[in-house]
Amino acid sequence: MLNFKYRIYPTKKQEKIMNQWLEECRWLYNHFLEERKNAWEQEKRSINYHSQAVSIPILKQGRVLLSNIHSQVLQNVAVRIDLAFKAFFRRIKAGEAAGYPRFRGKGWYDSFTFPQSGFKVTDQCFKLSKIGIIKIKLHRQPTKIKTCTIRRSATGKWYVTFTCITESKQLPKSNKTVGIDVGLESFAVLSDGSKIENPRFFRKEEKALAQAQRKLSKQKIKTPQRNKTRKVVSKIHERIANKRSNFIHQESRKIVNSYGTICIEDLSINKMVHNRCFNKSIMDAAWGQFAQYITYKAESADRIVVKVNPAYTSQICSACGHWEVKKLSNRVHHCSCCGFEACRDHNAALNILALGLHSIGNQSVEAVCFS
Repeated sequence: MLNFKYRIYPTKKQEKIMNQWLEECRWLYNHFLEERKNAWEQEKRSINYHSQAVSIPILKQGRVLLSNIHSQVLQNVAVRIDLAFKAFFRRIKAGEAAGYPRFRGKGWYDSFTFPQSGFKVTDQCFKLSKIGIIKIKLHRQPTKIKTCTIRRSATGKWYVTFTCITESKQLPKSNKTVGIDVGLESFAVLSDGSKIENPRFFRKEEKALAQAQRKLSKQKIKTPQRNKTRKVVSKIHERIANKRSNFIHQESRKIVNSYGTICIEDLSINKMVHNRCFNKSIMDAAWGQFAQYITYKAESADRIVVKVNPAYTSQICSACGHWEVKKLSNRVHHCSCCGFEACRDHNAALNILALGLHSIGNQSVEAVCFS
């Protein structure tokens, strides 16, 4: 399954209805959360999805506005709260920071979903049950749609995302292999020696963002001027995110089209961002998003992606396997044992390739240091 995102252009009347739907779904989400919280604290009783879903018709009698919303949209709210608690208990079992599900404040519930029906797509129009026909910008025709999610962005734009069943489009077979080492100086260095430069989208917009945020902090709360300034900040964030996503889409597509086996690092980015010196640059580089895009594109194109442990890949010589500790400031790998010299990141990419191929039993590249 793949998600396809499109921009939609509702009328003022339709936009008012959709905003009302979001507020009612937010109320229902908070109601279900409070119900589960009180049931456990007062009675030590757990509530499941089914018991909350069947209570929706009763809630409609006391809250008339809920009756104006498609029934499956309301049922999806119960699904969301159920998934939130399942994720909470999963984190507890894994020993991670649990993070109890939070109540949603005004403006913090920004999407609703039609899980099966209630929507229809034509050539240039998009029909939603109880809302009407909405203009849509179709950049490709969606087929075999399973779910439909309407989302309001922080800048007030509206989008629809279709989850579709798609057939994989296999690319011509390729015997080429590559190891990829991501970094901050260069966005990525490939084992064949090529580099992808780091665009640093956030750093380029950081000055404008800081100026807008300072202006926002000076505005009085709940004033039209503050809302106007907040939208300026949101637009800068949105512009950065769009540029980054477009860049990663393009580079991941080039890699998947060119190589049959792709070896990437299995990074723990959540732990890495605790470093105060590099956290902004790491988040700006979006290595996790890059790996995610490569993985799903490779799956649909019948390519092989291998995730490897990146530990010590920059310390070990890819030519002879000699282990030599290097400081982060040392950007050139020079082996004191065999004399091999290369860019530090290129040496790491070669080790990632060797380790990845060794893990899947491919000995076409001799894995000196991992065999």
